[in-house]
Amino acid sequence: MTLLLAPMEGLLDFSLRDILTRVGGIDRCVAEFIRVTGTLLPERVFTRIVPELNHRGLTPAGVPVRAQLMGSDPVCLAENAARLAGLGPAGIDLNFGCPAKIVNRHGGGAALLDDPELIGRIVAAVRRAVPAPVAVSAKMRLGFNDDSRSLDCALAIEAGGAGELVVHARTRADGYRPPAYWERIAPVRAAVAIPVIANGEIWSVDDALRCRALSGCDTVMLGRGMVCDPGLALAIVAHDRGNAPARDDGTPSTVLSMTEDTARVLMLLLKTQLAEFDSRKAKSRR
Repeated sequence: MTLLLAPMEGLLDFSLRDILTRVGGIDRCVAEFIRVTGTLLPERVFTRIVPELNHRGLTPAGVPVRAQLMGSDPVCLAENAARLAGLGPAGIDLNFGCPAKIVNRHGGGAALLDDPELIGRIVAAVRRAVPAPVAVSAKMRLGFNDDSRSLDCALAIEAGGAGELVVHARTRADGYRPPAYWERIAPVRAAVAIPVIANGEIWSVDDALRCRALSGCDTVMLGRGMVCDPGLALAIVAHDRGNAPARDDGTPSTVLSMTEDTARVLMLLLKTQLAEFDSRKAKSRR
């Protein structure tokens, strides 16, 4: 199973990507979004949000980091993507899934899921603007209020030239409330020829295995589950290699190479950041 680290604005910044990729098990990261709102951003904005751009697009542990753009103007996104591509990211991702009200009010993030045609034009504009070797991917939810347009959005993303699609298994209306509907990713995967990656509500090895079985995806993206349990990716890898049983009791997959004190401090730091993130998300939904 291939494992990606999710973009989570306000939580998974450079420091946390560094910590979690040093622990191990993660194959690639996607950085938190860079908001594009009608201007060509200076290079310093890209490198501030994605400092890995100063190091060949890699975390200090050597894990590739894909930068993510969010906006609704195809021309402006394409211009910014061209500038970003010159900084050497491990690809460019497009955000069609952010559920924040302030973002959606301005037509960005998950709001675009009601306009598959515009999604297709955005992807196509960005794909044309960057060199062929630069990977272009996208991340979406199942829909805005429901999943009736999920296939249309996925097909538009594929037709626009994206080489990969991450699907968060909830709608914007679902927010982050459990459950994640992994089985609803399967029709999306069947509808497109590009690789589809499953995301949402993966907190344990058992979750990852059930997500793979229900979605049919052999690549999953970890978010809050990895923050709460920094050993989760390693535990999934170990299970896939036959070195450890699946754990479904909610016990963190503690990284054995750490001392007990180091692991305790790290878990406290991660839980504090996650609590602050959840608090900000709750306020944004009011």
